[in-house]
Amino acid sequence: MSANRGGRKAIELTLTLIAVSSIAILFVITFFIFKEGLPFILEVGPGKMLGSLDWAPTKGRFGLLPMIVGSLLVTGGALALGVPLGLSCAIFLVEFSKPRVRRVLKPAIELLAGIPSVVYGFLGVVFLVPLIRTQLGGPGLSLLAGALILGVMILPTVISISMDALEAVPRSYREGSLALGATTAQTVNKVVLPAARSGIVTAVVLGMGRAIGETMAVIMVTGNALDLPRSPLDPIRTLTSNIALELGYAAGKHQQALFATGVILFVMIMILNLIATATSRRRARR
Repeated sequence: MSANRGGRKAIELTLTLIAVSSIAILFVITFFIFKEGLPFILEVGPGKMLGSLDWAPTKGRFGLLPMIVGSLLVTGGALALGVPLGLSCAIFLVEFSKPRVRRVLKPAIELLAGIPSVVYGFLGVVFLVPLIRTQLGGPGLSLLAGALILGVMILPTVISISMDALEAVPRSYREGSLALGATTAQTVNKVVLPAARSGIVTAVVLGMGRAIGETMAVIMVTGNALDLPRSPLDPIRTLTSNIALELGYAAGKHQQALFATGVILFVMIMILNLIATATSRRRARR
C-alpha cells in the first residue's frame, strides 16, 4: 500500500511540475515580448503607432494601422465562413448522422488540423488566387483569398470542439424535449445548442486565435501590401506577416518596432478572447 501511495505521489508531483513549467514558459515568453516591445511603444507613442498609416521603419515611421485593420478583417472573414460551416457540420454529425458515419468522419476531420499551413497556402496560390483574379478581378492576392483560406483552416478546430460540446449535453435533455412534443430540429435549437454554448464559444475563440495568429498561409495569399483595403479584392498585410517578413533583416529601432508589433498582436488576441468570453457569460445569465 505504501509503495502504491508513494508511486501515486511521484506521478502527481511529476504532472504538477510539468504543468507549472508549461505555465512558467508562457510567462517567460510574454515577459520577453513585453520587455522588448513595450518601451518602444511608450517611446514612439501609442497614438502614432496605432493611428498612423505610414510604415517605413528605416525612416523612423512606425504606423501599424494598415496591419491592424488587415488582421481584424481577415480574421472576421475567416470566422464568418468557418464558424457557421463548422458548427453546422458538428450539429449534423452529432444530431442527425449515424454513429458509424460519425466514427469515420470525426477522426478524419481532426487529421485535417495537422496539415501544415504552407500546404493550405500553396493550394491557395495555385487554385484560389487565379480563380479570384479571373472571376472577380483584382490581383487575386487579396483579403478575400486570406479569409477563405483561414476559414477552411479553422474548420477542424471549430468542428471537433463543437462536436465534443454537443456530445457532452446529457441525453435526458433531448429525451425530455422530445417527450414534450418538440421536433428534433426544435430540440437542437432550443435545448442542445444553449446547453453546449460554453463549449461552442471555446471552439470559436480557439478558431479565432488560430486565424489571427496564422502566418505562412496568409503571407502566401494576401499580397502583403501596406495599404488600407478598400474592397475584399485588395491586398493586405497582417501583423503576423509583418513580423515574419521583416524580422530576418531588422536591427535596432526596426527590430524593436517588430517586437512592439508582437505586443499589439498579443493585446488584440487577449481583448478578443475577453469579449467572446464576456458575451457568452452574459447570454448564459439571461
